[in-house]
Amino acid sequence: MAYPVPNFLPGRRYILSGVLSSVLAALAVPARAAGEMGKFEKAKVPKPLPDLEFQNADDKPLRFTDFRGKALLINFWATWCAPCVKEMPSLDRLQAKFPKDKFLVLPLSIDGPTRPKVAPFYKDQKLAHLGIYFDKGRKAMQGLNVSLLPTSILVDPMGRELGRLEGDADWDMPEGVALMKAAIASQG
Repeated sequence: MAYPVPNFLPGRRYILSGVLSSVLAALAVPARAAGEMGKFEKAKVPKPLPDLEFQNADDKPLRFTDFRGKALLINFWATWCAPCVKEMPSLDRLQAKFPKDKFLVLPLSIDGPTRPKVAPFYKDQKLAHLGIYFDKGRKAMQGLNVSLLPTSILVDPMGRELGRLEGDADWDMPEGVALMKAAIASQG
């Protein structure tokens, strides 16, 4: 289940690329039957991410290009979104499985006016491996055509979108880990 984000342009749907198809084939599981990763939609052709700005917990501006050279799983979420809250522990466990110099989960909170809720939420949920990031004014969300929460976008080390998943997932399951490994290994 995913929550529509109010006052937002409709998002586009994507279909997966060859790298991820080969991972699903290696798992010997049809794309639509690969557990929750079957909801993952590959990009027809990996395309460069727009260089959008967001902020870290110290309000320092960052850009997606600041993370070139590592695979990313950009996750748009909010503390008031029940499916988002449900999937955060699996994102934390996923991050713990990979070195941050090769792979990074970027959980971009759109909490905005309820920003003081995010750090206590992390503490209450015992999220020890995820950084805190914010998408002020939902600019990154809008720039990436995201209209539902949660939405996760998988990006290769060259900064290209490989695909996305709308709704929550258990990211640390074998299928999710395999997708992250494929994204890390993707070089074009």
